[in-house]
Amino acid sequence: MRQKGQTITATISDVGDGDKCYAKLSDGMSAFIRGALAIGDTVEATIRKTKSSYIEADFAKLLSPSPLRVEPRCEVFGVCGGCKWQHLNYDAQLQQKNKQVLDALARIGGFRDVQLLQPIGATRLYHYRNKVDFSLSNRRYLLPSELDAPQKPMNFALGFHAPERYDKVIDIERCHIAPEEANVALQVVRAFALTRGLSIYDADRHDGFLRNLVARKAFRTNETMVNLVTSWHDRDLMNALLAELQSALGERLTTFVNNVSTKKNTVAFGEEEFVVFGKGFITERLGGYSFNISANSFFQTNTEQAERLYDVALSFAQLSGRETVYDLYCGTGSISIFVSRHCQKVLGIELVESAVRDAEANAKQNGATNCAFKQLDLMRFETIRPELERFGLPDVVITDPPRAGMHPKAVQTLLALAPKRIVYVSCNPASLARDGKLFCASGKYRLVKAQAVDMFPHTNHIESVALFETT
Repeated sequence: MRQKGQTITATISDVGDGDKCYAKLSDGMSAFIRGALAIGDTVEATIRKTKSSYIEADFAKLLSPSPLRVEPRCEVFGVCGGCKWQHLNYDAQLQQKNKQVLDALARIGGFRDVQLLQPIGATRLYHYRNKVDFSLSNRRYLLPSELDAPQKPMNFALGFHAPERYDKVIDIERCHIAPEEANVALQVVRAFALTRGLSIYDADRHDGFLRNLVARKAFRTNETMVNLVTSWHDRDLMNALLAELQSALGERLTTFVNNVSTKKNTVAFGEEEFVVFGKGFITERLGGYSFNISANSFFQTNTEQAERLYDVALSFAQLSGRETVYDLYCGTGSISIFVSRHCQKVLGIELVESAVRDAEANAKQNGATNCAFKQLDLMRFETIRPELERFGLPDVVITDPPRAGMHPKAVQTLLALAPKRIVYVSCNPASLARDGKLFCASGKYRLVKAQAVDMFPHTNHIESVALFETT
């Protein structure tokens, strides 16, 4: 009988979410091993938990590396919880992500013989994110190399939260998936804060000044926003920081804002915003359309891949120009506007009032006069039905729900609308599979095809689009 603390030898045969990997031991026992591993790695691992049919273990030593391995570029790989797959070559990453979609559709959705098209990989593998959210903390997370002799001040860190730690932050020099402008802002703010001895917000004591640093870049227009989130506004201090940012970034810095939050959390979202410099937003182009992005607006974080994702959704929708289209969970209207030239009219439905206002402004800016946006609750079909009927019921529904997927009541609303086609844009294969199963359980729809689109190289996240048609 294996016991906690014992060492096992295993060869990894599959990888799952995050850093969870799978191996079959010589006696047939299943092992789930935690660590940044690759299919084909032979490793030593230490048993953490034993069950009757499987064990859980932690990676201890690499005995024989997989041919799929590459050298990670990041200095804090394996500690930072972000790019967990940097040690895999990109082809292997893409195939594994495609497998995630296929496995979820089969295991959760019960779908067999799925037509899963070839995944669409990214062309830009580093520096692709158009938004990066850095955190500040007065409790720095010690790297393994520093446990005996810390190399930096312990009461300052600017970077990313350590996995499963809300209070400690890994102090980083640069992020390799962030645009260069974000890394420059990171260095400027760090030097500015340390030189002036600025206090850091403490979530336990609820005091301190600096909270978050958010950088956004519009890749198509080369505009950059820096947003510093603080506990209060200090105009003189912000103007002094602006001078430092302008010196480092030059004309690339087009706006600098200060969001102020008094909440007892570390979320990079302010209740009040002060525009220190510029117009308070940046403008990005997507598929020939332009979108104004403010500090707290949602926008797909990989501009190039978002365009490819929307192209797939548009292709699956099979629009002839005569259809009425609904865009559920429309956010600031990017999908609605993207498809507007290809149909008769679009109704974007969203629960967040500020997002609806942004969507209306974006439609007006792009001359998308056939787009309308409504703040409606999809879980209250009988309440919203009259307004939907006045607009006209849909021929095609595009739904792009959050990671948790659609609430069962929202699924029932969608089924009651009875569109000919449902195009489901998903950031979570498990949610897609679960909701798709509900669509098809009614007997009214069938899954026609699906396609994965990689928005986030070096992470285990994958977007996908699925087409459901009436039977």
